[in-house]
This record gives sequence, C-alpha cells and structure tokens, in this order.
Amino acid sequence: MISRPERIVVYGVTGSGKSTLAARIAERMGLPYVSADDLTWEPGWVAVPDDEQRRRIAEACAEERWVLDAAYGKWKDVVLPRTQLLVGLDYPRWLSLGRLVRRTAVRSVTRERICNGNVESFRQMFSADSIIRWHFRSFARKRATIRAWAASSPGPSVVRLTSPRETRRWLSTL
Repeated sequence: MISRPERIVVYGVTGSGKSTLAARIAERMGLPYVSADDLTWEPGWVAVPDDEQRRRIAEACAEERWVLDAAYGKWKDVVLPRTQLLVGLDYPRWLSLGRLVRRTAVRSVTRERICNGNVESFRQMFSADSIIRWHFRSFARKRATIRAWAASSPGPSVVRLTSPRETRRWLSTL
C-alpha cells in the first residue's frame, strides 16, 4: 500500500456511511473531500446527464489530492485509474439498511438540505425510485465488488472494513 495515499475512494452499499467516512478521512489527512452526490444531482432531484457526470468526475479526479465518497458504475472507469486507495465498507445488510432508514426518516422530518439543496421526504422514501429500494437492488452487487477488489485489486490498494469498530480503529491509524 502507498504509505500516504492522496487519492482515495470510499466505496460501499447504500447507507453504509461512505460520505461520513470520506469526510473524516479528508479531515484527518488534510485532503479535499469530493461528494459524488453533489456532482450527480441538481436541485429538485434532477439527475445530471451521464456525460456531464463523467466530465465533472474526471475534472475532480484530475486533481492530485482528493477523497471521493463513491464510485458509480457509470464512471468507475474514470475514477479507478487515478485512485491510490480504495476503502470498502463491507457491512452487513441489517447495519447499512438500519442506518439508511434512520437517516432518511430523520432527514424527512428535519428537512435537512443535502446534495445541492435537495430534501428527502417520506413520499420519496416509499416511491418507486426510493433510496431504500435502491439499497435492496444494489446491495449484493456492491458487496461482491468490494470482496472482489479485496481479493484481487483493480490497481489501487484496497482496505476492506467489515464493522464500524474496525473502521474506527483503521481511521485512528491515519
């Protein structure tokens, strides 16, 4: 592993805590934090077109130092060649789903603004394109990706973390 990586991707299932961990890594290491959601969602939950997402991600990843909180399949190929460390949050479903439901419910009540001023709602929570439904559709695939990367890295060093306790211990070493 690179002794002091400066281009880091935190990858995990929906609700695992990628953004929180990425922000903490960035703070501890003095690196810029890049929110994938801020680059892929416009106000009103309007998805940024794929080609513009790729352009924005490529621009962010062209920098020499960053911590990115996701690697969407649409643009993984842009991010991975520049990544020096992949941090995979491979938590059990009960944990990530519990965090996701709790976080989404709290945000729906508090109307906390996220990614470019968007607000989550209970209606959205139970809609056809709900983030909770996305968790169920993507969980197995994302977890398999983390495990495959840990077994045979696509290039960068890989740290696979399987519990919040393990994550806190790892973070304390930075």
